[in-house]
Amino acid sequence: MFAVLLCNWPWQAAAQSPKERAKLAASALQRWYDPQKGLYQTPTGWWNSANAITALVDYTRITGDQQYLSVVENTFRKANASYGITNYVNDSNDDEGWWAMAWIDAYDLTHREEYLHAAQVIFADLETQWETGTCKGGVWWSKDLVHQAYKNAVTNELFLQIGASLANRVKDAKQREEYLGWARKEWAWFQQSGIRNAEGLINDGLNAANPVACVNNRQTTWTYNQGVILGGLVELSRAEHDPKLLTAAGEIAHAVMAYLVTADGVLEEPQGSGPDWPQFKGVFMRNLARLNAVAPDAAYRRFAEGNAESIWRKDRRSDPAGGEQLGQFWQGPFDSADGTRQTSALDALLAALAMEKH
Repeated sequence: MFAVLLCNWPWQAAAQSPKERAKLAASALQRWYDPQKGLYQTPTGWWNSANAITALVDYTRITGDQQYLSVVENTFRKANASYGITNYVNDSNDDEGWWAMAWIDAYDLTHREEYLHAAQVIFADLETQWETGTCKGGVWWSKDLVHQAYKNAVTNELFLQIGASLANRVKDAKQREEYLGWARKEWAWFQQSGIRNAEGLINDGLNAANPVACVNNRQTTWTYNQGVILGGLVELSRAEHDPKLLTAAGEIAHAVMAYLVTADGVLEEPQGSGPDWPQFKGVFMRNLARLNAVAPDAAYRRFAEGNAESIWRKDRRSDPAGGEQLGQFWQGPFDSADGTRQTSALDALLAALAMEKH
């Protein structure tokens, strides 16, 4: 791979079209891939690797370039053993959700039933995590008893997205109704939970000091909390044929563009640190593109194009040994490179590319 990068370096550095940019970003992402483990190297963690696979699937679907299908399959075969688990089921329910969505996306691209089956197995485990004694419903963030008292946004949003996605894909009518029933239950609970604030944004989770009367914990409105719910509502709207769900998604998307941006309109995380933090913005952009595909809005396209342009011009390092590397702060300046930063920025480039068609 590196020999190709060196050979084509002058052309690559000058590439300007959205498709060329996405191609270079996807190529650079693979410098952090460990084919023996089927995962991306530290600091890219377990759930982040699921997002990287999703980004590669989206890249393949949007560009038609199929060179990374073998990476998707390699990860499917090896990642479980590398992480020491089976069926992508572990103590972190949100981690499971990211892998379920990765395999649903891979199924959409390849139509391989084993990918869809993997997501079904994961969802069957997540169903056991629904509990009504705390906050009157919702899925636990973790199976670890130390953390189990927490009902948070992203885990429940993933539960909604997976349930509705499976309902839209399985062939058996009874299974479809079961999955749709879970998605309906999750959305009904989510709406009345209080997890959405007065600005229309989703906070991190619920305060369960009084388990029968949980309240918004006012913790950070992470961008991925705003993103996953968009994808979930798109899938539920498809299953229910209900445009009001897309209206609800649009309200959240516009709240993000109003409140979670720099003065120049570039998506910005409210606060935070650590290896997971750079992942969040890409999740939002990915799901904004999915919303735009079914409910086009010129504001979404302008937002995606503006972010992609800012990444390429202000948050990029051209490295002869590692390709076009993209950092954490899309408004610039470039800070550092790793698989998580690269995946997130690739999501943004792909969102802009996908919106060219709508």
